[in-house]
Amino acid sequence: MADDRPHLAVIGAGPAGLAATVAAAAHGVRVTLIDSAAQAGGQFYRQPATELNAGRPQALHHQWRTWERLRDALARHVEAGRVRHLTDHHVWLVERRLKQRSGGAARDAFTVHALLGPTQDAPVEVHADAVLLATGGYEKVLPFPGWTVPGVLTAGGAQAMLKGTLAVSGRTAVVAGTGPLLLPVATGLAAAGVEVAALVESADPKAFVRRTRALAAQPGKVAEGARYAAQLLRHRIKLLTRSVVVEAHGDERLEAVTVAALDPDGRVRPGTERRIACDTLAVGHGMLPHTDLAETLGCGLDGVDVQVDDEQRTDVPGVWAAGEATGIGGAALSLAEGHIAGRSAAARLNGTEPDPSSWASAAKSRTKLREFFAALDTVYAPPARWTDLVTDDTVVCRCEEVTGGAIREAVDGLGAGDVRTVKLLTRAGMGWCQGRMCGPAVAGLAGCELAPSRRPFARPVPLGVLARAGESEPAPD
Repeated sequence: MADDRPHLAVIGAGPAGLAATVAAAAHGVRVTLIDSAAQAGGQFYRQPATELNAGRPQALHHQWRTWERLRDALARHVEAGRVRHLTDHHVWLVERRLKQRSGGAARDAFTVHALLGPTQDAPVEVHADAVLLATGGYEKVLPFPGWTVPGVLTAGGAQAMLKGTLAVSGRTAVVAGTGPLLLPVATGLAAAGVEVAALVESADPKAFVRRTRALAAQPGKVAEGARYAAQLLRHRIKLLTRSVVVEAHGDERLEAVTVAALDPDGRVRPGTERRIACDTLAVGHGMLPHTDLAETLGCGLDGVDVQVDDEQRTDVPGVWAAGEATGIGGAALSLAEGHIAGRSAAARLNGTEPDPSSWASAAKSRTKLREFFAALDTVYAPPARWTDLVTDDTVVCRCEEVTGGAIREAVDGLGAGDVRTVKLLTRAGMGWCQGRMCGPAVAGLAGCELAPSRRPFARPVPLGVLARAGESEPAPD
């Protein structure tokens, strides 16, 4: 028999997507949870591959009990037929259209286009009455001399490798950049047996003194930071603050990095350079939200974040967003936003007015956590003069091999004043990643804000799939 319950498509099975799915399914909505990974959890709850038979996967995580509750709730809803969980589905487009009711009134309807499996060549369509975007975020990458040497990887990449494959990329590591992610990466690598020679943080710890109000409002986060500090001491990881990696050395493989101290203006202090031997550099400079699908749907952005109201609704009818897509803020904030979005979507799809009192606790957490991470953003900003580290020979766009010198020539010599013009003049951002990796660096070197890309699709799509668009099979039950 046909299922007449309203249908919500949730894209992304990280903390926000899981919380939204569980909340919506518990309130009478049929949910299809669509995710590109083989298992639910996202980056934060990433699990080792089943074939590895990990004995204690919880050793790689905190908030494990929260994950177990979400995992078990999802399993119950799947078993009861309230949720369909589609793994290895890579969404490349969400289409919105008006569907005519039998009585004449039109309602929103959505088609989610995805590519199935690791080869991503089999098209699948999911039809839904509403969409909830929980697409997460990705790492901001800032180039410096030697960053393309094998052995240099992002901080999140090092963490994903450890969590997903129980493997590390070398025996001696330096973790560098800025942001709270560096702490679990450094301590996680050390716990896995890697010698972490240094944690190089460009932020100034004294900046936290001016944020005591925001810190005091989140004692749990302060305690979490204290636990990481204790682990740094236990593993004898040297902490270098107000410092940066100015160059990575090596030909076939990373051999060492040069680290230097920063002055109050964010410039390298001459004479402070020191060389640290290592075969791995895990470097990160914060996160950016994944907004490709939101942009193709026409959702409004607040800077680089998807703009939402108190119910996590976007300005496009029938579309909700939650988690890192609406602003980087960690797993706890994603859980709160996902819960609110799921309840709101369920109520509106069922034709009732949402009751904000039903998510009052989550809303309170959301407010406090947004304030907390807004304060952290001011502390963990990349060094003001990071572009000084990019030499004219430094490759900025890896896909098209565009150097810092070529970008500066486009700006200073040819008058480019925005990322799009630089792209047209140099091909920076025209490669496989479509500027996802080099976009922030190109914007920084051009002296302009990182603007929305407005790509037609969220990922590369085979021409054969585009030719058969509209003829795809519906996702299997």
